[in-house]
Amino acid sequence: MDIDSVLALFDQRMRRDIDAEPGARVDRTDLFVRQDSGADGWNCVIWSALTEANADAVIAEQLEYFGDRRFEWKLYDHDEPADLAERLRDAGFVPEDEEALLVAPAREIAATSADVDGVRVIDIENDAELEAAIEVHYRVFGDDGGRLRRQLWTQWHEDRASVAFVLALAGDEPVSAARVEFYDRAGFAGLWGGGTVQHWRGRGVYRALVAHRARLAVERGIDYLQVDALPTSEPILRRLGFVRLATTTPYVHG
Repeated sequence: MDIDSVLALFDQRMRRDIDAEPGARVDRTDLFVRQDSGADGWNCVIWSALTEANADAVIAEQLEYFGDRRFEWKLYDHDEPADLAERLRDAGFVPEDEEALLVAPAREIAATSADVDGVRVIDIENDAELEAAIEVHYRVFGDDGGRLRRQLWTQWHEDRASVAFVLALAGDEPVSAARVEFYDRAGFAGLWGGGTVQHWRGRGVYRALVAHRARLAVERGIDYLQVDALPTSEPILRRLGFVRLATTTPYVHG
């Protein structure tokens, strides 16, 4: 995989040309692309191409636009200018955990064997199964089910064509859950939210969910899988064949 070419493709299709989420709108200019999802959605500056001369003015414009609402500036390590992170901090943004942008050909990951004895992976098909997945996220990440719960329920009921939720069951016990978002026009699928309860970690369940979602992406004709990976999951994904294209840090305001 040509890293530079795929990164350029990612920047163009997944940042500059990305479609709006349900109920949201995307504003595009030559300097930035932002998504406005209202009070409870994901508000974000997704892409920017700034210079030392105009960066502070564009940052101020976003602060004025979003006002008191929480929003994120999705910063990648190759974004210009080189001191953009420092400028965001000076403007009151708070950096969250740095993540690795990992990408892999979907067909290669789909071909991996990732069955786990005693565990079956299912596609979520009803509200009760979705509720079980949300409970797994609460157990794994400590989320209280607020904003994330609203996001997942909205996706499930209003945009099911572009997202699939998967659940790993040991017998009848939900032990891991994740979702995959399909960006068909871009040729990418994003793997999100993978988490496994403590007593089932280290047995390959996370890998099984990755392979299962890769197969769903291949069925839709998607070429690449994308993950924003924390240090806990990056080694697993690298062993599966994912390649680091960049690092990304969410800078949050409000």
